[in-house]
Parts: sequence; C-alpha cells; structure tokens
Amino acid sequence: MLTWHIETKVLSLRYTWKISRNAADSKINLFVRVSDQQFLGIGEAAPNVRYHETPELLLQQFQNLLRNGLAYIRSISELETLLKLYPVANSLRFAVESAYVHFICWQQQLTVSQFLKLPQPETVPTIFSLPIMAPELIGDFIKVNNLTRFSPLKVKVNQTDALVLVQAVAAVTVSPIIIDGNEAWTNPDELLVFLRELNGLPILFIEQPLPASQLEAYQYLKKQSPYPIFADESVTNEPDFEKLRAQFHGINMKLMKAGGYLNGLRILQETRAYGLQPMIGCMVETSLGIWSAMQLCSGIHYADLDGFLILKEEPFGMVKEEDGQLILNK
Repeated sequence: MLTWHIETKVLSLRYTWKISRNAADSKINLFVRVSDQQFLGIGEAAPNVRYHETPELLLQQFQNLLRNGLAYIRSISELETLLKLYPVANSLRFAVESAYVHFICWQQQLTVSQFLKLPQPETVPTIFSLPIMAPELIGDFIKVNNLTRFSPLKVKVNQTDALVLVQAVAAVTVSPIIIDGNEAWTNPDELLVFLRELNGLPILFIEQPLPASQLEAYQYLKKQSPYPIFADESVTNEPDFEKLRAQFHGINMKLMKAGGYLNGLRILQETRAYGLQPMIGCMVETSLGIWSAMQLCSGIHYADLDGFLILKEEPFGMVKEEDGQLILNK
C-alpha cells in the first residue's frame, strides 16, 4: 500500500505576469507525493484557469482518487486504468502520473529519461517570455533582467498594443522574436494586417493568435500568414492532428495540458509524424515541473521552459539557468 499526499503552495512572482486574458502576482500550484516509506516521488500541478482548473477542484478530484483505490495501484497500467475510470483535470493527472513515475524510477534506480526510453539532454536552451507591459517599460525591463542572454524572446501581446510592444523589443535586442497572442484576436483579417506591419522585424513565429474554436479561421490564416503559426491553447490531452495540421505549422506541447509524461511523449511523436514542428512549453511552475519537461526535450525545435525563472523563491533547485541554457541539477 502506498501513501499519497497533496498540498498547495502559493508561489509569489517577481513581477506581474500579464497575458491577454488575465494577470497575476502569484500562482497556487499543487504538489503530489507518493511513498512506500522507503522511496518517494513528487509531481507538480499548475492549474490553468483557461480550462476551468482551480486548486479547489484539483483537491476534490484527488480525494476522489484516494477513495477509489489510488493507494493500491501497483503499476503504471493500473494507474492509467484508475485515471480513465475517474478522470481528473489534466494538470492533476500530470502531477499524479509524474509523482508515480518518479517513485518508480527511484525504486528501480532508473532515470526518468531511461524510463521513457529517451536521451537525457544535459542542457536545454530556453525561450524567455515577456509579459504584457507598457511599451515604454520594455527597454529597461530587458536591461534590468539581462534578458539579452536568451534567444529567442517571446512577447506576450494584446490586440491593442501588439505592434508597439514588438517594436519596443526589437529596438533593444537582436534576438529573434516570437509573438504570443493567447487568443487575443477574433478576426483573422485584422490579424493579417498586424502581421504585415511586422515586415522587417526579426519575427520567428506567431503563437495562438486566435481562439482555439476558430478552426476555419486558422485554416485561412495558415495559408495567408507571412509567418509560421504555432498552436498552444488548441492542444490539450487529445489533439486532433488531422485538423491541427490544416491550421498550424507547429505544436506547443505542455505536460500540464497533456496530462502525463506518456501522453506528452505521444503528442510529440504525432506532431512529428504529421510534419509539424514540436515545441515544449510550460505554465508558471517550479523547477520540479521544468525538470520534468526537460526529460522530453531531446530533438525538440523550441523549448519555452522559463516558468520557474519568474518565481521570487524557487523551492526545489532542480534546474539552474546559465546564459539562457537550462541545466539539470544532479
């Protein structure tokens, strides 16, 4: 019999994290622990309000798993069966599955990459994301935080100030720029006007500018856009790749939305199989979640794993960053 435990932790941020749909000065993440009194595994959940996930919901769902036999599972396949019978939010599913995988790996003296049958990258270059702010503040923000060590830089934008925000970044760095709209636009033709105004700027690609529900608009946009379009909010735990490849050039897979290592790996494999560019992203997470994502980074085009770098206090110390490179702490 295993002992399972969950706890919440308030993570204060170094600055206001603002995207097109919300802003926050702190995040509440949850941490799942599983132990047999000798070996321990820990997994992280970062609830996402975009998908109606809350700490309260995750706590309720975890208790339901306990009531229905979580303590008695003896294998990954048994855990998967339980999670199919009693579905939970994807972020909690990842926390539970990753905690159990970490437990098994410690017990069997395996690395997580060995368990997943993947090469383990020692270092991973990460994208760094800038939150939405007044355009006149961007230059100082990049300088004070020494953000020129990262390449590419990602700029969170809203529809109103998108052009001046991107221009402000381009004025102070030679880094390629990724534009992340977080579904800020609703009209693809208005979006195309904006994209054409970017001519001459070092734009790498555009991430999820329209709502995920606008399937036909994305098909139109993919044909018309001067830049590649990557999916984020359009991809959760069961992506429809036939539809996605007609809408996007690349896929941003996040373990908190995939719901586990195994499904995240499947999504990355299918991304490649459908001729799309794979990317790994994150929520605001501790180094535990980032360390987990790094296990899947072999052969990835882009890694956007900066979520732990905006925390005032990072509790685990499992990853360090040097000159824009993420390094696994042993």
